Amino acid sequence: MITRLLIGFSFAMLCAMPGYAADPSVASNAASKEPSGSSMTLNEQDHALAQAQEVGEYRIGPEDVLDISVWNNSAISRTVPVRPDGKISLPLVNDVQAAGLTPNQLRSVLLKKLAEYVPSPEVSVMVKEVHSFKVSVIGEVKRTGRHELKGRATVLDILAMAEGFGEFAGRGRIVVLRPEGKTMRQIPFNYNKVMSNNGALENFFLQPGDIIVVP
Repeated sequence: MITRLLIGFSFAMLCAMPGYAADPSVASNAASKEPSGSSMTLNEQDHALAQAQEVGEYRIGPEDVLDISVWNNSAISRTVPVRPDGKISLPLVNDVQAAGLTPNQLRSVLLKKLAEYVPSPEVSVMVKEVHSFKVSVIGEVKRTGRHELKGRATVLDILAMAEGFGEFAGRGRIVVLRPEGKTMRQIPFNYNKVMSNNGALENFFLQPGDIIVVP
């Protein structure tokens, strides 16, 4: 089990940009590597999945700003914001879904759409500004609120931004709520365990939309 958590943590440290979305195949493979003879608690499974989800490419989100460049076509090339509905607007192709896609995936979509109007288009997609990576902290902390992140952050990072715990905070009962479709996954976070000698494995990177609840 410890070996598996170490592997998940090592993968997480390979990424250095915010907004990396879950890769289902990675999560599935990570889960399948647990020896059949061992028994994991639900908390350990939640942490293992959270670590596995840290591996992946950046996915565009609402309010991000993108640079769309079409070679030799200044009429289409432009900087565009991602609307709250997750779409961008471009000449010829009109509205295109961008949120939830990686820059490479969006590039493929635009290539296909522009091919109807432009012969052999060459398209590049770059994320100019990141505004969709927001996390919240609520409950027994000195400073509750929502934070817009410009880089990857762990649970401890956000608790530090909250300026510490309240007098009656349940440090061993913290929960991270993570949106998954129409549901919210609860990932336990035991601050006391994290601060122990081997607690670094319990600290994990957050994803856009995460909510830290300190009871």
